[in-house]
Amino acid sequence: MNLTLRIWRQADASADGEMRTYQVSGISPDMSFLEMLDTLNETLTERGEEPVAFDHDCREGICGACGMVINGRAHGPERTTTCQLHMRHFSDGDTIDVEPWRAAAFPVVRDLVVDRGAFDRVIGAGGYITAPTGSAPEAHATAVPKPAADTAFSHAECIGCGACVAACPNGSAMLFTSAKVNHLNVLPQGAPERETRVLGMVEQMDAESFGGCTLTGECATACPKGIPLSSIAAMNREYLRAATRKRGA
Repeated sequence: MNLTLRIWRQADASADGEMRTYQVSGISPDMSFLEMLDTLNETLTERGEEPVAFDHDCREGICGACGMVINGRAHGPERTTTCQLHMRHFSDGDTIDVEPWRAAAFPVVRDLVVDRGAFDRVIGAGGYITAPTGSAPEAHATAVPKPAADTAFSHAECIGCGACVAACPNGSAMLFTSAKVNHLNVLPQGAPERETRVLGMVEQMDAESFGGCTLTGECATACPKGIPLSSIAAMNREYLRAATRKRGA
């Protein structure tokens, strides 16, 4: 396959960026999108040019580091992570636009790499369970109802890739935050911090320059792990419950 790539190049968050055009040839349909970018970078390095910076780690659809916008869609034309997108989904002679996530909360580090530290700070505001140190508790000491376990597992699938933010016209992080809140709040182990968790995480989310949610649904459509839009409604209920109790305290 021979392809024309239009890739966003930007030195850092304070510099102006631009789309630059590159030609790549000899691309196998069995290559992943990241392997195709590796091929481009090998060519650029051989020519003495600066390779395109892009983020990745596991390349197995688990870590969420590889996110980028491909032809206007978060992670590209398939509902998967960029590293699991294969070139068979494109055609010989295609022109492909490649851009970083576009969100005020995700400043560009370089080219296609953005700083997603805002997600880490949201999790740090309550996305955990405080447990005493010591020996591990008996695995069956706290029974978890099957519906609660299923809900927790489905929300735990969120890998924090940021596709929900990139796809949202408002740059909202509601789907990500709701996944982290609902994962823990439905479990008995998360009950002691249920209210402080949702209040703290939503407050931190608002402080990170994410946009407001208007339930357009683009976040759930782009999510490679299938976090449902109903997750946001569940978090809103948790937030209203916690805020009401706090005002009445």
